[in-house]
Amino acid sequence: MDSQLIDRFNRKITYVRMSVTDRCDFRCVYCMSEKMTFLPRAQLLTLEELELVGRAFVELGVTKIRLTGGEPLIRKNILQLFQTVGKLKTLKELVLTTNGSQLVKMALPLKDAGVKRINISLDSLKPVRFQKMTRIGKLEKVLQGIDAAIKAGFQRIKINAVILKNRNHDEVTDLVQFAVAQGIDISFIEEMPLGEIGERNRAEAFYSSDQIRCDLRQTFNLIPTIETTAGPSKYYRIAHTDTRVGFISPHSHNFCDTCNRVRVTTDGLMLLCLGQEYSVDLRRVIRAHPGDITHLKETIVKAMAIKPKNHNFELNGQPQILRYMNITGG
Repeated sequence: MDSQLIDRFNRKITYVRMSVTDRCDFRCVYCMSEKMTFLPRAQLLTLEELELVGRAFVELGVTKIRLTGGEPLIRKNILQLFQTVGKLKTLKELVLTTNGSQLVKMALPLKDAGVKRINISLDSLKPVRFQKMTRIGKLEKVLQGIDAAIKAGFQRIKINAVILKNRNHDEVTDLVQFAVAQGIDISFIEEMPLGEIGERNRAEAFYSSDQIRCDLRQTFNLIPTIETTAGPSKYYRIAHTDTRVGFISPHSHNFCDTCNRVRVTTDGLMLLCLGQEYSVDLRRVIRAHPGDITHLKETIVKAMAIKPKNHNFELNGQPQILRYMNITGG
C-alpha cells in the first residue's frame, strides 16, 4: 500500500483536521443556529475510533493533526485522545482549535500530552458584543484561558477571528494590538457559507481579507512573509514585534491549488473538501471491520481519487453546504 496520500492533482495530503464533537458551550452566529439539534451520541466516533483514524492517517504520511469541534475540550475524557495521538511516532504536530473556555484547567495537561500549538477563537474584545456574537459566551473566561495558554508555554498561540461587516469589522486593529501585546499570532477568517444560520444575509455581512489588510495598514507596517503552518493562512509580520497576522480567504483568494488537507467530521465522514460534498464514510468502514487498520487505510487511499480540484463558495442564496461548521470541524 502507498505510504503517502497523493490526489489526482498531485497534491500531497499531510494535514488532517478531526472534529471530536459537534457540541459546544457557545453558539457563535457564523457556526450554528441558536437552537441546534446535536447528533445522537451513538453516531459519534468513539475516542478509540478517533485514535484509530489518527493512527491510520499518520501511517499514510500525515504529519499534522488538528483536533477541533464544536468545542473539543468539553468532550468527556478528551485528554485521553490527545495523549494517545500525541504519542504517534512520526506525527510532527498535534494542534488544537478551541474557543478557550476550558483552557484555565486544560492548558497544562494539553501541553504535557504533546500539543504544540493552539488556535483560540476570539471575535471581539467588547464583552457585550462578544456575548452577542457567541450568544452565550463570556469574554472574561476566554481571556483567562488565553493567559493560561501563554503561561503553559506552547510553541505558538494564535487567535482566530471571523470578521463580519457591521458586527466586528471595526475591531480588527484592536484585535491585532491585543495579539501584539500578548506576543501571540492572529488570523482573520472570511466567513464560510456552511449551514443555514437564518438571522442575516451572509453577502451583506461579508468583509474581505483585502479590506482588513487596508484597515490594518493605517496603523501597522505589514511585512509579507513566506512562513506557513501547513494550513491555509497567508501570513504577514508586524514590524518590530513577534506577531504574525494571517488571512484565511476562501472567497477572495482561493487557496485550493496548494490544499494539503482533509477533514474528518464528528460522525466519521472524511470530507475531501470543505466547500464540496465529496466524502467517504469512515465510521461505516471502522464498524464493519472493528480494529482493522489495513482496511481503513485502503479506504482512505482510494478516496484520494475523488478529492475535487477546488471549492466554489457563493455568498448569495441558500447555503451550498447544509452541514454546520460545528459538525464539519472549525
